[in-house]
Amino acid sequence: MTDQRYMAYALSLARRGLGRTWPNPSVGCVIVKNDTIVGVGRTADGGRPHAEVVALAQAGSSAVGATAYVTLEPCSHHGKTPPCCEALVAAGISRIVSPFHDRDPRVSGAGFRYLREAGIEVETGVCAKEAYEEHLGFFLKFGEERPKVTLKLAMSADGRIATASGESKWITDTPARRLVHAMRAEHDAVLVGGGTVRDDDPSLTVRELGIDHKTVRVVLSRKLDLPRTCRLAETAKEYPVWICHSPEASEERQSFWKSRDVELIPTQVTAQRLDEKDALKRLSERGITRVFCEGGGTLAASLLQADLVDDLICFHAGLIIGAEGRPSVSAMGLETLPNAARFDLEESRKIGPDTLQIWTRR
Repeated sequence: MTDQRYMAYALSLARRGLGRTWPNPSVGCVIVKNDTIVGVGRTADGGRPHAEVVALAQAGSSAVGATAYVTLEPCSHHGKTPPCCEALVAAGISRIVSPFHDRDPRVSGAGFRYLREAGIEVETGVCAKEAYEEHLGFFLKFGEERPKVTLKLAMSADGRIATASGESKWITDTPARRLVHAMRAEHDAVLVGGGTVRDDDPSLTVRELGIDHKTVRVVLSRKLDLPRTCRLAETAKEYPVWICHSPEASEERQSFWKSRDVELIPTQVTAQRLDEKDALKRLSERGITRVFCEGGGTLAASLLQADLVDDLICFHAGLIIGAEGRPSVSAMGLETLPNAARFDLEESRKIGPDTLQIWTRR
């Protein structure tokens, strides 16, 4: 195998941890000696142990003189666990291949410097583009003080998410809905607006996949005026619920949601609505790196207007609802096309009777 193929394998390991390792990034590590893989690992659920430690334990004495392919610069600081750099040196690794340095200021460049000073050869730049896409949520924490945001829209062929009366179950078919559960599982949090909770009463859990995964469910509700018998309230003690709200929300409402073990997050208000940038910043401060937004139209428009959407996922069903139906994105006050948010198409394929398109921010 070439360096690129080993790194691609390490990235595939890292992807298995998406949505499970926050607040740490999901890192993959492959240890190779004499063209034979002797150890593999990814960051464990919850963020520890790190990928390098897992792979070194599997490699054992075979790590001496081996090459370690790591999808992010090995950590060099003392936190809750010793630095991975020290573990790699102690194990006798002779070469490190990594895409790029970490953006965490506690690590950035220091890990590579420590390894080089210990006599280990360090090579960077391998699969950098692919690795950057996988770690974007973690990097944005330090660059923009927010997580990566993926906006999902499931709509009719003419861009409607419900009829005029609000009926929306189901626009897309079973295969598309099942895929959405898999996408939820790859994110730290699922985000919706208060209107979606009032209209649809969603559970927002990961189901039908045979896995035990508890994605954090986040709601933006300025007044905390959510139905007290909604599914989120009924299941909050089992599956985490966070609500971003105005600091001026009534004490009585705050007391109710606290009694349901819901984490309340006071958030700035701008123009009589919650400030989306501040809400995302507060999620990032709590360790969230990847957010999967499932609507509704008002929240989608706000995120797009604020240029906060990194990936756009569109499911289109083969039905027509008409202009009286509810649009997938609410009014944005856009007057000229140059001001429209632009995305590049990354993938398009058929999902059962529906179609899927994945777009990334230009």
